[in-house]
Amino acid sequence: MAEIPTLVQDLALILITAGIVTLIFKKLKQPLVLGYIMAGFIVSPNLPITYSVADHANIEIWASIGVIFLLFALGLDFSVKKILKMGMAPIIAAITIVFSMMCMGMLVGKLFGWTTMNGLFLAGMLAMSSTTIIYKAFDDLGLRQQQFSSLVMSVLILEDILAIVMMVVLATIAKGGSGDSGQMVSSLLNIGYFLVLWFVVGLFFIPILLRKVRKLVNEEVLLILALALCCGMAVFASAVGFSAAFGSFVMGSILAETIEAKKIEKLVEPVKNLFGAIFFVSVGMLVDITVVIEQWVAIIVITLAILVGQSIFGTFGFMLSGQPLKTAMRCGFSMAQIGEFAFIIATLGLSLGVVSDFVYPVVVTVSVITTFLTPYMIRGAIPVYNTIERRLPKVWIRRINKISDIAPSNYDTSQGYWRPLLIQMTVNSIIYSTISFAIGAIMLTVGDEFLCSIMPERIGSMVCAAVTIILMAPFLRAMVMKKNKSEEYKALWISSRHNRAPLVFTIIVRLILAMSFIFYTCYMELRLSHAFIICIAMVVILAIIYSDRVKLQSIRLERLFIQNLRSKEMYARATGERRPLFEGHLLDRDIHISQVTVPQDSTWAGKTLAQLNLARRFGVHVSSIHRGHLCINIPSGTDVLFPDDVLQVIGTDEQLTMLNAVLQQEVIQIDEEVEQEEMILRHFIIGKNSPFLGKTLITSGLRDHYNCMLIGLEENEGTLTRVTPSYAFAQGDLLWIVGEETNIQRLSREI
Repeated sequence: MAEIPTLVQDLALILITAGIVTLIFKKLKQPLVLGYIMAGFIVSPNLPITYSVADHANIEIWASIGVIFLLFALGLDFSVKKILKMGMAPIIAAITIVFSMMCMGMLVGKLFGWTTMNGLFLAGMLAMSSTTIIYKAFDDLGLRQQQFSSLVMSVLILEDILAIVMMVVLATIAKGGSGDSGQMVSSLLNIGYFLVLWFVVGLFFIPILLRKVRKLVNEEVLLILALALCCGMAVFASAVGFSAAFGSFVMGSILAETIEAKKIEKLVEPVKNLFGAIFFVSVGMLVDITVVIEQWVAIIVITLAILVGQSIFGTFGFMLSGQPLKTAMRCGFSMAQIGEFAFIIATLGLSLGVVSDFVYPVVVTVSVITTFLTPYMIRGAIPVYNTIERRLPKVWIRRINKISDIAPSNYDTSQGYWRPLLIQMTVNSIIYSTISFAIGAIMLTVGDEFLCSIMPERIGSMVCAAVTIILMAPFLRAMVMKKNKSEEYKALWISSRHNRAPLVFTIIVRLILAMSFIFYTCYMELRLSHAFIICIAMVVILAIIYSDRVKLQSIRLERLFIQNLRSKEMYARATGERRPLFEGHLLDRDIHISQVTVPQDSTWAGKTLAQLNLARRFGVHVSSIHRGHLCINIPSGTDVLFPDDVLQVIGTDEQLTMLNAVLQQEVIQIDEEVEQEEMILRHFIIGKNSPFLGKTLITSGLRDHYNCMLIGLEENEGTLTRVTPSYAFAQGDLLWIVGEETNIQRLSREI
């Protein structure tokens, strides 16, 4: 027999150990991430009393794949439009918390005399709370239906985005060997440029691709296609100087805007779980118990820094975002831990060779400690608030709560037409400039080289310049003309003569920006004098503006992009999945909407809303029921619930929490003797003393009394004949009956 490869042996050892350990952690109701880390420590060379993996390099490759799929899955749960709809409140909270915790991380690093790079990476690790651990804690404590938990999750989404940006910046600084401000600004500009380019191009082409092949795609093909796009973007991101994880996250966030997002997320989840488990196991393999013992002071200090820092800065950040002290404390205390992104950032530092070996086990140990303490921190927020409320004068409490009154979430952003007009013009200019720059960069390098290889160099350069301008033309026209006939522009023009000069100036600025692309293209390819090129640019831009064909092409491209961008929202509206518009009006009244899913084994399934009487039992109202593509708005008492129904329920935090807790408890218990319920098929002969003799199928009690079913009556030629309900059994009839084994045995004794 051929010898099993070392990779397979190591994978078997990892999965077997992880399976056993995670079962124990599941029984103890602890996050599975900790179980994976513990499994990695058990199979690592740092624990010589157990069998360890043979080739750690292979495991690192699997772990790298795990990071790619973890961030791809995270991107699938991210939505650009969702972030934009959040407003400024969660952005302010996230930036406040991340900046404050990074400063604390740098301070702790300086305190222990660590190097600048160790301090920078430690700051990045401490700033990132764990989405997975907090989500699990909310679920275990029954708090997911409460309003403050949704605030925490919004900030966590933004923190994940900041973590992606931070990884790219840290990698750039590490490769450059310094952390000067110019290098950081350059890194951020590169990130911004590629993000805009990838999102615009991706949101234009990928929905079209999925729409074209929708009839050909089943679950298997969709999974392969999604993973192909993920890995392809990861390779491309790595090729242009970013991390593969960054590219996979971008592709996930692009697919998140498509109709197939939920289906892809469901299909990718098992793959993510497998490779994610291997990644967290590899994290545990790097834990050295001797280093932990040596660095116990640093572990305690960093743990206290996270608990105290997140409690204080988190509370302050949420208060700045518009939350009262009580809600802000519950949010801030919930975020007092570090998790998966801390491991990813630490892995990045190790792979780049800029982080000391002792940092990794210290961070993992701190993560384990803070994870265990997370439920206690969440529960402790209310008692701490009650203590503060009792000790501080009421005037102070009122003044503290007034901080939320100056938050942007309560500020009227209606400042006339200038602000939205300028914002829209700026966004359009950035997007169209990014696309035009990308077209120019590709054509002036690859395109120019190709054209000059098949024709004379001078002619090839002229053709390349012409093709480049033609490809950029729809975007340059949109850059100059977009919003010039909008309602805001017209209103400002009519309302005051003083507005007209600034409005004309906005057109001139965009006109110069568009001309600069034409100028650069002509200069690089034609090498003419500046004055002559400026004249050419002016003529070309005027021709582009007044060309009906270019105008039609520009409008067609924009409409197609907007259709792709809104396709998911339109689909959700059509299927009833979009949350109602009146939801925002309920938030100010301590009442909000939450979604609960009927478990597959729920005892509520098959019952009507009138039978369940949710309004009297819990004080909530069911506003709609979502069942697949069916949406039942304002359901009546006669509507029946089915497994996997998603209910939109209106109520307070306490009412929704109680409803969800009871819903999860009232389920059909697992039958410990389910094997005895196996259905078997037996034949019986009606004898002269059988109690069935002369009785019909209805009067025999075969179904009602014995809980069995008659399949048919076997005739002489060996065929089965269907028995009518009125047929009277006769002596010698051969009956084929199916039922559970215990019922068949009882029937055989009596028949």
